[in-house]
Amino acid sequence: MRMVFLGPPGAGKGTIAALAREYYGIPHISTGDLFRNNIKNGTELGLRVKSILASGGLVPDSITIEMVRNRLAEPDCARGFILDGFPRTIGQADALAEMTGLDAVVDFRISKEEVVKRLSGRRMCPSTGRIYHILFNPPKVEGKDDETGEDLVQRPDDREDAIVHRLEVYEEQTEPLIAYYASKGLIKEVDASLKPDQVFDLLKKVLG
Repeated sequence: MRMVFLGPPGAGKGTIAALAREYYGIPHISTGDLFRNNIKNGTELGLRVKSILASGGLVPDSITIEMVRNRLAEPDCARGFILDGFPRTIGQADALAEMTGLDAVVDFRISKEEVVKRLSGRRMCPSTGRIYHILFNPPKVEGKDDETGEDLVQRPDDREDAIVHRLEVYEEQTEPLIAYYASKGLIKEVDASLKPDQVFDLLKKVLG
């Protein structure tokens, strides 16, 4: 099963990808993890990414595409894969089409209002990185970490104005991919506003 997961920040793609990885026995490949692993392992591409990020630049498509190409060539991708965070643009989608065919592109559908509710409610413990949610996973004592008792903080990325901006960027860059893949008959829509186990059941259903 060769899949691409599309959906805005807060749609829960990572959570569902972890379930799908176990169920289908295929790797979950996120571009963020690819960058981190290449940097950590000191690969040629990783060193280039590190210097670009250190100078405040944006990683060019050519490097991202090469990292994905290398990763898809590894033996554990022979039975399939889940790509998350790639492709982000039509150019990247064209490059992916030259590397491999796809069985499905899953579009996780969720309203802006629900995304804002999910992300703006997240709180983090500064020392451990433990994540809470004021509605869905609240700490035992409001505003305090369960174990350390530290004050929880809201990450800058999780403030409402930042979330709205991230959604605008997603729509501008990634929404065209939905039309691109719909024209190839690959799009499978899933309601991402439900609980993770319900979303995963829907995913299995649409994938047959």
